[in-house]
Amino acid sequence: MPEFADSTIQLFGRFTKRAEVQSQGGLLNGEDPTAYNTADPLRIWIVQVGIIIMMTQLLYLGLRKIKQPRVISEILGGILLGPTAFGRIPGFTNHIFPAASIPYLTLVANIGLCLFLFIIGLEIDASIIRRNARLSVVVSLAGILLPFGVGAAISKPLYEHFSDSSVHYPYFMLFVGVSYSITAFPVLCRILTELQLLDTTVGLIVLSAGVANDVVAWTLLALSIALVNATSGLTALWTFLVCVAFALFLLFPVKRIMLWLAHKTGSTVNGPTMFYMTVVMIVLWASSFFTDIVGVNAIFGAFLVGVIIPREGGLAIALTEKLEDMVSIIFLPLYFTLSGLKTDLGLLNDGAAWGFMFVLAALDFTGKFTSCTLSSRYLGFSWRESSTVGGLMSCKGLVELIVLNAGLSAGILNERVFSMFVLDALILTFLTTPIVNLLYPPERRTRPGDAQVTETATPPDEGDKVVDDDQASLVAPNQSPLAVPPAYDDSNTSSARKPEYHVDALRLIELSQRTSAVMKSSDPLLSVFKMFGEESDIPVSTSLAVVPYDEMAASVADHARRNGSQLVLIPWLAPIAGSTTSAMDAAVPGTLPAAKLESSNPFEALFGSGSKANESAAALRSQFIRGVFSQSRIDVAVFVDTGDRVGTRGPQHILCPFFGGPDDRLALDFVVQLCANPRISATIVRATMGPVEVAGLQKPVEAIINDGLPVISTIGLEDSIYPYQNTESRLQSDTADSVLWARYAGLEKYTVGTHLQAALSRITFEELTTPVPLQSLIQRVHEFREVHRRVLVVTGRSRSRTTMSGVTRYEEVKTVAEKYGCAGGGNFELVRKTVGDVGCALLVSGAPNAMVVVQAGVTPVGEA
Repeated sequence: MPEFADSTIQLFGRFTKRAEVQSQGGLLNGEDPTAYNTADPLRIWIVQVGIIIMMTQLLYLGLRKIKQPRVISEILGGILLGPTAFGRIPGFTNHIFPAASIPYLTLVANIGLCLFLFIIGLEIDASIIRRNARLSVVVSLAGILLPFGVGAAISKPLYEHFSDSSVHYPYFMLFVGVSYSITAFPVLCRILTELQLLDTTVGLIVLSAGVANDVVAWTLLALSIALVNATSGLTALWTFLVCVAFALFLLFPVKRIMLWLAHKTGSTVNGPTMFYMTVVMIVLWASSFFTDIVGVNAIFGAFLVGVIIPREGGLAIALTEKLEDMVSIIFLPLYFTLSGLKTDLGLLNDGAAWGFMFVLAALDFTGKFTSCTLSSRYLGFSWRESSTVGGLMSCKGLVELIVLNAGLSAGILNERVFSMFVLDALILTFLTTPIVNLLYPPERRTRPGDAQVTETATPPDEGDKVVDDDQASLVAPNQSPLAVPPAYDDSNTSSARKPEYHVDALRLIELSQRTSAVMKSSDPLLSVFKMFGEESDIPVSTSLAVVPYDEMAASVADHARRNGSQLVLIPWLAPIAGSTTSAMDAAVPGTLPAAKLESSNPFEALFGSGSKANESAAALRSQFIRGVFSQSRIDVAVFVDTGDRVGTRGPQHILCPFFGGPDDRLALDFVVQLCANPRISATIVRATMGPVEVAGLQKPVEAIINDGLPVISTIGLEDSIYPYQNTESRLQSDTADSVLWARYAGLEKYTVGTHLQAALSRITFEELTTPVPLQSLIQRVHEFREVHRRVLVVTGRSRSRTTMSGVTRYEEVKTVAEKYGCAGGGNFELVRKTVGDVGCALLVSGAPNAMVVVQAGVTPVGEA
């Protein structure tokens, strides 16, 4: 009889046969709270669950430092709690895991296993197989057939030396072959995510083949269980045909009904409703019940229901998020512990047993590795990529344990052989991560679009200057298509060369322990960027990075370096009233809809004043942006959206304050490029400090531009700084400021090409001398707002400190903040350290509609 139904009947019988109600007094009556009591089995169950969870969590704390998946700690924890280790302590097993309590533990674990198989079904994306049909079929079939043959071959000597003669050999061979054919797709997804391989060529192959392998493997296991449980071959055939018919019934009519119901209840728009969740649970357990009573297993019914859930509107992800925490924290560790209680490595008590165990592991790895490597090589991938695919597909994990437990419950495997295979699964899963890191280090990884970009890239003309990645700049004077280099002058050509840009949209998703984080790798937002590129005639490539939050800034910097990018553009969007969107979800334009903000003060709306949730999100956003500033070697621009939607259509006007320094020079070049668009005009204001009266005396201005002052973050993050400037380097910087200003605002602008002259004709250059430049700039922005309605400010982030007779830039920023009631709390310092003094003062005033803060590419701290 199937295990799931057997456990339920056994428990029901125990409760109906109780003759009397036992004492419920507990600890205060002198009773042992851990003693097993049939009247109150919850007590011992809580003790067992507590010990299991603590064991797995403690092991994972150490194993995660070497990037091992959680399943390793769960398998190892189960083995340690079993007869191999803790079970050898006198009285431990009888007191903590008494035999009479195992049915309760088994029932809960099987319920959790059904829910987990439902989640696995939700992970299966048929579109991956359809898009990569050739990859899926070739690699998955090769990864099943050869390992199955190897398993069938080794099963003969294994059967003769260790199996009971009462076991039918064909059944034994079938289970060994299926266990060799298995690839643990859930664990595989986790490893791909943690090693940041999802968007690589290898990740594409493994995901495609892993999905197909998973479907075929579950089908083989269902067939195996049907054969074992059947009394004859004809019965097995009928069982299999009934399961096939039931699967078709679920995959077609029931799937359509579930999709219709999801649309009807609005679950595809606002997430699953309570009614829809109820229907899903009913269908889940009804399907599990049916596959259990026909002689297969309850888990197959749960798996099929997960497959038929609609993927529209992120419904499958939402369902996974509702279930995964309870399943992964409580239910799965219980299942691993039950497997561990059945695993006794002490039974491997001679050299022959250990020899067979290592031979099993070696052949298991060799079969998978060889078949998947050769099939990938046949498809045209490099030996490095092919061998990495082979290493990844040899991962076993939870799925093999399910196969082994099914074989043990059916009496096909004894405890000795079961222990061998459990250790085999543990070894192969443990080796997967180090093998992949060895075969496929980050510097050797390729992305599916790399080859296409290389093929279509336009080779540089002879007049173009090739710049090293560390010094590349999209808007540097000698690189800008507008700031024409000496070798090229568009005044001598009939048609201006059109600048070519390539946009690489990087989607960042925070990596957590949840399965849903991996499922979001198929984020539809990436398609929006591709559509934007097609509509705008701009080449757009998309990438996805699922990384821990602390590594997001490094991931952006590394991605830009790896792709030879010249500018990193980061959005900082205002939070929406009532929105629970995480900080990183707002990292991509378009994720937040236009809505009414919590406050009319743009500073409060953007930086969360008065809202703890928004304030926390702002702190995280600031940490991320400053991390990108600190670690990027190339130019970085932050687009700050204050949420002011006035005048979003029509001509745009830009104000660019120019105080000097590398950041301001970059901002000036950037504005000139933007003004190549005839719908954009700009005003460049060169601000200098003027005379100031102190006690009725006129004192000269002492302007000290110091670009090398480090800024210590309140959250432990050091901002990027420029190398220390002495008198000579300061004079060089001042000279560079004057040269650039003369090029654009002086007479030199009439000697450049017509393309650049057209851009400069839409720019007004002003010089401003005042003791309070920031307050004067705010006034100018308000004046522009009356004329142009929508004003974009482009400024450098430069942390330069200007001192004038004891009056510092910081003091003026603070004065502005006090004037607008924003000096209190930590938000003021947070903003100032993120966007600089000039940007902070303008944001505090609420003057601009939006702002772009730029930082010129520099060498990170410690490498200068």
